[in-house]
Amino acid sequence: MRLAFLGLGKMGRSILKGALERGFLRPEEVGVVGRTRERTEELARAFGIRPLSLKDLAQAERVLLAVQPRDFPHLAPEIAFPQVGYVSIMAGVSTAVLARRLDSRRVVRAMPNLAAVIGESSTALTALREAREAGDLDFARALFSTVGDVYEIPEHLFDPFTAMSASAPAYLAVVAEALADAGVKMGMPRGLALRLAAEALAATGELLKTRHPAQLKDEVASPGGTTIHGLHALEARALRAAFYEAVEAATRRGHELGEAE
Repeated sequence: MRLAFLGLGKMGRSILKGALERGFLRPEEVGVVGRTRERTEELARAFGIRPLSLKDLAQAERVLLAVQPRDFPHLAPEIAFPQVGYVSIMAGVSTAVLARRLDSRRVVRAMPNLAAVIGESSTALTALREAREAGDLDFARALFSTVGDVYEIPEHLFDPFTAMSASAPAYLAVVAEALADAGVKMGMPRGLALRLAAEALAATGELLKTRHPAQLKDEVASPGGTTIHGLHALEARALRAAFYEAVEAATRRGHELGEAE
């Protein structure tokens, strides 16, 4: 068994689906432990993979930890197997905490985002030396490449990465909703306003892959035109400062989650 999933929520299912669809894993190489036995059986049938118990995780080459951080402390003693490699997507749980609680230094820490659902995630990775030497980091890099781009970064940047990249879909969803609401205020039908907002964000993301944000802004904002007046209104409401504060607040929360461990 190449990989066992402990927990298979939305993110775990996206990772599993990407790995299976792109041929990185075969169903017979994968197992799952759900919150209950009934849930485990349901997930196993849905994906054609093996239903497992916690003790069965000892048979896996690697275990992907996709549970809530608050559930990890009481699960750790039951899933600590020295011969197994671990890949964690739990926010705020450091490699040091993982190694201590799992009694193993074969640990990789990963942070994907919700765009894994459509194969467009940005995933951060870091690992302890023992995990690198055992091939766990290479395995994780290949696994998360099936759902998007992968970035190996120092662990001290994980909380800012989480606050900026992993949380970004939520921030930008609020931006899209506000933009659509503004269109509705000006008389646009709700459905059309929502679609235009979504398309604008998607198209802007593609444009930003080939140009600096300031360049894109300047290309759109012609002298004395409508866009520059709109930008002035956003600056008057301290839009940039709001994003600074959001990322700083989320980073602090990541530190707090780690300190709690």
